[in-house]
Amino acid sequence: MPTFHDKLAQLRTDIVEQGERVLDLLLRAVESYFDFDVPKAATIAGLDDEIDRVDVEIERASIPLLAMGQTDPYEIRSVLTIVKVNNELERVADCAVNIADVVLREGKPSERIPEVFRVMANSVIGMLRDATRSVEQNNASLAQQVLLFDHTIGDFKEKILLDAQSKLAKGAISVSFAFRLLAVTKSLERIADHCTNICEQVIYLESGRIVRHRPEGWSEPISPDN
Repeated sequence: MPTFHDKLAQLRTDIVEQGERVLDLLLRAVESYFDFDVPKAATIAGLDDEIDRVDVEIERASIPLLAMGQTDPYEIRSVLTIVKVNNELERVADCAVNIADVVLREGKPSERIPEVFRVMANSVIGMLRDATRSVEQNNASLAQQVLLFDHTIGDFKEKILLDAQSKLAKGAISVSFAFRLLAVTKSLERIADHCTNICEQVIYLESGRIVRHRPEGWSEPISPDN
């Protein structure tokens, strides 16, 4: 009969594999946007269905572990971390679907995508890759590095929006292109937020520290955990 640790080990494997699925989904969605690849964008919904299915399976498998009488704080945090990370990954997948939907809804734009937008997208992909790696490795230091990068995504968003507003006022880009750019930028920013949430959970799991989105917002727990 599987023990608590056997079941927890399986859950950890499942959440790592889910992270890989979500990362692949995001890569496909971003590529479809940059390349205006409608067939690739059309595959996103089916991939998201699989992510939703696994999301439910992981959550259902987690609940019985909490009823197995574990009293060790680290073991309890391990289960709760998987549940929370699972939820964040599902939200990331939803954002990726939104990016693909922009490609499916709109015609091919004649305007050139700003270079800073490509940098922002690649940075968010990197954040998700490192966030999922920190989960796989229980690596609080790597998770901390992702948190430190969060403000950069906000800077990218501000530059993109200001540039779009300026070009729109000059008639250099169409209103439809500006709205499309805004929609995808917001989705990328939300993904970055979900990545920081994942990393907050990894840090809490490994150190007992309650963290916020900014390093200056970190706080020590009221009482140290194991």
